[in-house]
Amino acid sequence: MSKLLPLNDLQRESAELRSELDAAAARVLTRGWYLMGEELRNFEQAFARYLGVAHCLGMANGTDALELALRCLDVGTGDKVIVAPNAGMYGTIAVSRVGAEPAFADVDPQTLCLSPATVEAAAKRGAKAVILTHLYGQMADAKGILAMARKHGLKLIEDCAQSHGARRDGAISGSVGDIACFSFYPTKNLGALGDAGGVATGEAALAEKAAALRQYGWKGKYRVEVPHGRNSRMDEMQAAFLSAKLPHLDRRNERRRAIWRRYRDALGGKLKLVGNDGADFVAHLCVLRTPDREGLRQRLSDAGIATDIHYPIPDHRQPVWGGRFEALSLPVAEKACTEVLSLPCFPEMTDQEVAQVVDALSKLS
Repeated sequence: MSKLLPLNDLQRESAELRSELDAAAARVLTRGWYLMGEELRNFEQAFARYLGVAHCLGMANGTDALELALRCLDVGTGDKVIVAPNAGMYGTIAVSRVGAEPAFADVDPQTLCLSPATVEAAAKRGAKAVILTHLYGQMADAKGILAMARKHGLKLIEDCAQSHGARRDGAISGSVGDIACFSFYPTKNLGALGDAGGVATGEAALAEKAAALRQYGWKGKYRVEVPHGRNSRMDEMQAAFLSAKLPHLDRRNERRRAIWRRYRDALGGKLKLVGNDGADFVAHLCVLRTPDREGLRQRLSDAGIATDIHYPIPDHRQPVWGGRFEALSLPVAEKACTEVLSLPCFPEMTDQEVAQVVDALSKLS
């Protein structure tokens, strides 16, 4: 059997940027300083400038970033946090880790993200904060949701793990909420060569608390003043690699959008792709919706094309709950989880590979 066209191929990005990545690694090795040093400070400053916010704090991974963002906002036991149920459990896990309760809200049928209307419906049942996941690279209506959050006295956390560089209504994702969280997992639009994450905020007090929480709760070396601290530091090597990749982010996002447009045009309206060709969508994933997912997946496999599902199980239907949310109905998200199918879409795809997918999509009835 011939090898399938992969959903992603990280070797190609590393090969394209090899000289810059080699130089980044050499700087770290020459300096001999591997944690909380110059490379981290440089990346934090550069990414804060890119976002147009005052503060960025590197962390070990995106899940830690979500949890510590909640702790920065004093979310804990007995509190409720509004989350989308179709985003892979990442926000929900962070909510559980701080002892809070997920308040699942349905999503917009077009973007598959939370909307002002769905947030308001959930807020009426009581909550302290919202985690707004910009899913698949689609920046949600963050300003509208912020206004709704403020109306109900809620804090807003942006989950930007899949939306690096997306822009909407004059703002970039990660610059709208009280605090924003990023994953720099290798497959992200801006990805490290290992695990890494971070938070961004315009509020000095939140940045100061995040800085303490990521390093044991220290306010000074070996002086623990902030509860619930942990070891969640982005290492110097990952920071150096991210600094090398950041200048290429917007160019690579545009290539992702161009591939997405080719797929959309090939489908000709027969099936729907999530997203659009505007600046608010950076095509982290190219997700097609179909009522015949398994049949279509087999047809694409027969055409030599790999696919995946992001995500097959709604958060409130996960077996870990033991049926706790069995009575909760969120029809838009539940239906989407039965239909979504991710296609190959990464910047280093060759034109021939894009044409292979286009040809397969054009033959779908």
